[in-house]
Amino acid sequence: MSFAAGHFGGAPSAHARVGVPVRSLGNGALWLAAFLSGFVIEEPAPYELYMVLLSVVWLACGLKLRPEFGPLIICLMLYIAGGLASVPMSDDLGEAAMYIAVTSFLAITAIFYAAILADDPRRFRIIQNGYTVSAVFVSLIGIAGYFQLFPGADYFTLYDRARGTFQDPNVFGPFLVLPALLLIQKLLRHSFFKNVLLLVPLTILLLGIFLSFSRGAWVVLFAGVLIVYFLALVTEQSNRRRGRLLLLGIAGSLGVFALLLAALSIDTVAEMFEQRARLVQDYDSSRLGRFARYYYGFQLVMEYPLGLGPLQFRNYFPEDEHNVYLKGYTTYGWLGGTAYIALAIWTLCALVPLLFKSRPWTGFTHCVFAVFAAHLILSVIIDTDRWRHMYMLYGLAWGMIATDRIEQRRFRAQRAGRDRLDGQTNNSGPTSSLRSHSEQAR
Repeated sequence: MSFAAGHFGGAPSAHARVGVPVRSLGNGALWLAAFLSGFVIEEPAPYELYMVLLSVVWLACGLKLRPEFGPLIICLMLYIAGGLASVPMSDDLGEAAMYIAVTSFLAITAIFYAAILADDPRRFRIIQNGYTVSAVFVSLIGIAGYFQLFPGADYFTLYDRARGTFQDPNVFGPFLVLPALLLIQKLLRHSFFKNVLLLVPLTILLLGIFLSFSRGAWVVLFAGVLIVYFLALVTEQSNRRRGRLLLLGIAGSLGVFALLLAALSIDTVAEMFEQRARLVQDYDSSRLGRFARYYYGFQLVMEYPLGLGPLQFRNYFPEDEHNVYLKGYTTYGWLGGTAYIALAIWTLCALVPLLFKSRPWTGFTHCVFAVFAAHLILSVIIDTDRWRHMYMLYGLAWGMIATDRIEQRRFRAQRAGRDRLDGQTNNSGPTSSLRSHSEQAR
């Protein structure tokens, strides 16, 4: 960042005494942003109000919008443009305009996180730390609410499911997955016994995910763990360490199984688990259930290029879309729906090459990729277009993508500079030799 002392630890300047505390203040503000992302039980949430202020301040202080994450900006602008064009289709213009305004704000947060990491990728540790502390705290609140450990604790539950400081258990559960994967990966990559205390926050996060009784959260966790574990195996070059990973995988599976048995020994937990573990619920397969709405919804939007308008799908069907790709077309029109799908695919494909490069933030990229890919799958059965942490995932992903592109550009520039220097040296060689022979002849 321009107001901080040196980029990537640059040379100290006369303003170093001012730059260091300013950088520390900026990093602290970033940590708080990641921490507040877990508190969205009421709208507008503290996270939203804080992020508006933080984005303005950082941009005013010189945060750059780089071309390396230009696809994120362009696709989100097209997405919002489609939403704005769809507003007149709504029967409540004020409500529709507010809906698109909130989406616009969330798009800004994605761009903010991308710019922050592209400016200095080492900031991933700050975001990771703030997010993890927030998730553990929020999970504890959800667990306490579920078991009613204090008066009024049931406020943090919904439909007998833990929701923590979120409006919906289906958002609470997936929010906890990224920090859980970050802890799991640290146990896989580093000494288990030196990091054994990480089992405490990990157990809290896993229990919170389980008590959300969100099938989507369970799928995201399962898919995320598989992806992270697979990437750890294929990128590990030491056979001895691969053997260690296999043993840790077996031990971890047994540990999760034991934790599941302990939770299911509680009657109320077992009853809810039996109900929620069914692959297809009644509201999924009914005449106008979730799956039927997908079919009829896509047929309907073919007749409306501008979409149905924000929050108008419920006027045609008993419930909302519960499919973010369908919602892209109903709420943001053909333009917005196509832009969102393009952004999702582009992000996923651009992340893949980064998974096999050795960088200080490769482990973090593995976890972001795993959770992001799992969320794209989850988005087929649930609306994720207003999830704060989903936009954070987009921003973190493009921050890592931009970092890699900046490194490649810098490497090409350095190589071109060396080639020019070698060329000048080679060109000056014969001239110097001729000059030497001439002098000897004289």
